[in-house]
Amino acid sequence: MPGLQHAITIAAPPERVWEVLIDVERWPERIPTVDSVERLDDGPFTVGSSARLRQPKLPEAVWTVTELTRGMSYTWESKQAGALSVASHVVESHPDGARLTLAVSVSGPLSGLGWLFTKGLARRYVETEAASIKSVAETRG
Repeated sequence: MPGLQHAITIAAPPERVWEVLIDVERWPERIPTVDSVERLDDGPFTVGSSARLRQPKLPEAVWTVTELTRGMSYTWESKQAGALSVASHVVESHPDGARLTLAVSVSGPLSGLGWLFTKGLARRYVETEAASIKSVAETRG
């Protein structure tokens, strides 16, 4: 299963990093790799929550939360054209504040070919997303 992982240390409490991470509706103003996010349900962000994401150079995708441990991690999935994308977001305590780990993997009959063409873009996006969350969490923005 092709994929990648990126971790970053953030000089902010894990609770603050989590707060920024799950506020997906504000991602477009905070993260340059996200053009728009539309929550497809109301209420707290939890298992079963879905959002439509638009990102530059990628097809629009609906992501649905499949696992969530409040304050610590969530995983969401998106199914498109013969591939299942899975993205995980993990916040852990760290001596310097918090450690954020973002990971994405793809599976399915068309995943290998698709990954071949999108791996570089995916890596840049994951790194940019982690750096953006770090910046917001550290500045209280």
